[in-house]
Amino acid sequence: MVTHKKLVFCLLFGAFLLFLPSAPASADSGRYLIKSTKGFWKNAFGVRHVFDVGFTSELSDFQIRLAKMFGVEIEPVSVLQILPEEAVAPPETNTDKPTNAESHSVQGRGKPPVTTRYQPSDQTPWGVEVIYGDSNILTTSGGTGVNVAILDTGIYSSHPDLARRVSQCKDFTNQRTPIINGKCEDKNGHGTHVAGIVAADAGVDGEGIFGIAPEAELFVYKVCGNNGSCYADDIAAALNTAVSEGANIVNMSFGSNQQSLLIKNAIDSAANAGLLLVAAAGNDGPFEDSIDYPAAYASVMAIGAINKFLDITDWSSRGINEDTTPNVIEDRDIEFAAPGEYIESTWTNGGYVIHSGTSMASPFIAGLAAKYWQTGADEPGPATRNFLHSLATDLLPPEDDNGSGLGLPQVK
Repeated sequence: MVTHKKLVFCLLFGAFLLFLPSAPASADSGRYLIKSTKGFWKNAFGVRHVFDVGFTSELSDFQIRLAKMFGVEIEPVSVLQILPEEAVAPPETNTDKPTNAESHSVQGRGKPPVTTRYQPSDQTPWGVEVIYGDSNILTTSGGTGVNVAILDTGIYSSHPDLARRVSQCKDFTNQRTPIINGKCEDKNGHGTHVAGIVAADAGVDGEGIFGIAPEAELFVYKVCGNNGSCYADDIAAALNTAVSEGANIVNMSFGSNQQSLLIKNAIDSAANAGLLLVAAAGNDGPFEDSIDYPAAYASVMAIGAINKFLDITDWSSRGINEDTTPNVIEDRDIEFAAPGEYIESTWTNGGYVIHSGTSMASPFIAGLAAKYWQTGADEPGPATRNFLHSLATDLLPPEDDNGSGLGLPQVK
């Protein structure tokens, strides 16, 4: 009987080896969390990312059946999405290519030169003016020595307004190699737009656009594919990397209605390590309790969107603030609101576009946190969060409401 079982096992395992993928996953495969720490299964399935609860891998249908046959617990890795609305180009008079006589080369940190210099419609767009509380502001400042991790679709690192800001560049989305250092190409544009809101520095020529903290360093971690989809294990791995690499602030402009154990564990670890986590609340408003994850976690600052009139947009997701303890951040609460409608920022052609969404609101707060990073505090992350609370101006409806939480933090 024992010999018979061994024979069956060997036959099954031999068949299993024949079906092991030696290249990127085939069309009938998917990404799974294998809840095992045993080396046998890691060797058998291959490993993408390793976590305390197990590891992830691309599994074929045959491998899925085999895992279930041997009682190995597996579950699909959830997928999140970036959260912008449609992109709109700024006025054509400000985005046309210059003539050859006006063209010049702008270069930074060894990046290839940008030979076409586009002009923003406004070097300090309305969102920057609102955060700085000054409609006449011409430049911005702050963020020196602060590392802001942008978990997104990557970045156009040759953009003249961003080239000097990129300190790290890592791609977590490649099918063959789980993490590629020195690569974070953005073929979507979302990550480039978000990065500009945080830290665009107008370029060496001073002709470009300004973000909130133009002296901050950017850790650009590409965790979302070119179609805007983001695997939870890639996000979790990037969060863990942000901790180990010394990031101070993390911006996450993506979301999902469903929780992910991998992301939750990574967020808990990052928060415990002192990182300040900021995320887009989602674009599922105006319904109560429509906030997305990971913004819905109390350890993450959830940011809703306002328009030029400082009103919460209809589409900005709402929390449950009015049903929880006032002025205390709990799960599924909105913490702040920030500019999120018709936001002009950097783009992948070296120019600028206008986006709307809570994806755009979140980096305004990440940038403000970088500007006011409480370096001298025992716990700079929590201290900075509390300081931003002190900067918040209450928005209508009054008090700690579902749409804007504690209000709009501004430079004071």
